[in-house]
Amino acid sequence: MHRRFLLKSGLALAGLTPSVLAFAQPAPADLLGATGEPYFIAWLNEFYARAAVAGLPRTLLDRELSGLSPDPRITALDARQPEFARPVSAYVAGVVSDARVAIGRAKRTTVPQFAAIEKTYGVPRDILIAVWAMESNFGVLQGDFDIIRSLATLAAAGRRREWAEGELLSALRIIADGDAPRSRLRGSWAGAMGQTQLLPSTYLSSAADGDIDGRRDIWGSAPDALASAANLLAKSGWRRGEGWAYEVVLPSGFDYGLSENAKEAPGWWRAKGAHKADGTAWSPSDDAAPAMLLLPSGARGPAFLALPNHFAIRAYNNSIAYALGVGLLADRFAGGGPLRTPWPPETPLSLTDRLDAQTALARLGFNPGPADGAIGLMTRQALRAWQKSQSLPADGYLSPEIVARLRRAA
Repeated sequence: MHRRFLLKSGLALAGLTPSVLAFAQPAPADLLGATGEPYFIAWLNEFYARAAVAGLPRTLLDRELSGLSPDPRITALDARQPEFARPVSAYVAGVVSDARVAIGRAKRTTVPQFAAIEKTYGVPRDILIAVWAMESNFGVLQGDFDIIRSLATLAAAGRRREWAEGELLSALRIIADGDAPRSRLRGSWAGAMGQTQLLPSTYLSSAADGDIDGRRDIWGSAPDALASAANLLAKSGWRRGEGWAYEVVLPSGFDYGLSENAKEAPGWWRAKGAHKADGTAWSPSDDAAPAMLLLPSGARGPAFLALPNHFAIRAYNNSIAYALGVGLLADRFAGGGPLRTPWPPETPLSLTDRLDAQTALARLGFNPGPADGAIGLMTRQALRAWQKSQSLPADGYLSPEIVARLRRAA
């Protein structure tokens, strides 16, 4: 306070006002020794002020943001879009391998806390082991990016600024709360951390102490990581005592346009000729649950009736392929066998193919959403509507043949 008074007095003698002082003071980025392009320095100055207003200690901000610079690897990874889209069949074949199934089955008895975790959260251990396998190869591959630098790079780049800044604030909060030091916050380039790859905000809301040692160590403790995943799935709507999805066989002439649309009890689907591929009966709880038909490889591939727990998995990672990978791995860990209907041969689609298909659908009056090359739900719905208008099987599956038809039609 005495120093501030002397500083103000000196400025008054020099004919300067406190507002001029504020203008003349070095910006936080200058004081922190941050480096990078002007856009990064400008962002850091603004973020520092917002973080201080959010209640993070300035000593913490000064320490953790000092010397910060953007990571060019993150910028390149965030901007990259694969030239070819990997088919679901290839993805599932890659994740549901015999070697991974063997490791997962062995893991069922290696974590003493599994029974307590299942009882607390209602999520079966096989689902948790599958998440563990998918996210970090059972804890082996957690990523080695500095989470603070990664999120700062993503925030400054601007494409996902609001999200990245929120995650960066959460990461700094983890340090401030004493849950983990900066050196521990290592993970993927996109900010996910630990053996089950939680984002910082998810860590704050859902990380759990699975080994009951007073800490939530998702990096070094498998029980903590697995309990945290179970807590996240439970909060995302996991329904205790129900399955995730079942392979079904569809009759000739089935209306494929019902896929990714109606959510009805399995009895409704049975009335339309859809039956479990393994011939077993539905459990009472599953038979009462709403189910959605999924045709991830179109009418020629396996069909699934997805239950609410499938969508809880997709809250963890919003991808049909990811949720299928987790669920099918879990089934194999529990002793199940391969699918009855094999995956059909699929040709990867180029980015040009996908963009052309979306552009053609839009020109033909079927709204696929933005032409971004990502074949999401909106594009598949538009494709089903167009297929139906052409008296084609309305399965929403974009094959090279369908791309060619769309190009000709547009």
